[in-house]
Amino acid sequence: LVSEIHAQGKNVVVVGGTGLYIKALLDDLNFPDTDPAVREKLEAEALELGAQSLYERLQQLDPAAALAIDRANTRRVIRALEVIEITGKPFTANLPREDSTQYPDALQCGLVMDREHLRTRIDDRVDLMWEKGFVAEVDSLIRDGILDGVTAQRAIGYSSLIAMRAGKMSEGEAKEETKRATRQYARRQETWFSRDARINWISPQSDRFATIMQKINS
Repeated sequence: LVSEIHAQGKNVVVVGGTGLYIKALLDDLNFPDTDPAVREKLEAEALELGAQSLYERLQQLDPAAALAIDRANTRRVIRALEVIEITGKPFTANLPREDSTQYPDALQCGLVMDREHLRTRIDDRVDLMWEKGFVAEVDSLIRDGILDGVTAQRAIGYSSLIAMRAGKMSEGEAKEETKRATRQYARRQETWFSRDARINWISPQSDRFATIMQKINS
């Protein structure tokens, strides 16, 4: 799609996305296909030994990957270990180098925010989610069968409300857990993006839009 838009003589602006999604867009990813036997073995180990045991193994085999992956996200931990076992190399070794970009002229900008301000923004966002009917949304998804899957019910916020409906925590605790998990996710994103020297970091003290436009036009 990016190439098609470029062929029309237009520029492409992409906003947001996780670090891996952005690398998939800009760079060449070389992850192998899943191996059902390896995946099944790791899933069985997760059930028998616990997710923490697999995460500790990932910490030993690929500390950088462990730093970027939430220890509670068993699915991603298993995938990282699966790639390591299939390739014989660290999970992060399958990520592209900075010089392997498909779009060498792409301008990447990141917004810097101090931790206290970021914490307030995250807390306010979660409060707004509740005000806008997040609990009702999750209740509707539960009725529609979200518990039959694995990935969606583990998403930030959803997992807390599902636990609340299962009687494992109060609504207040679910909201605070959502805030905590979101802050942890933000820190992991900072760690991921900080490794990419191509990103132009923009201070909150500057006029961000004007700064970005200046970089685009320079």
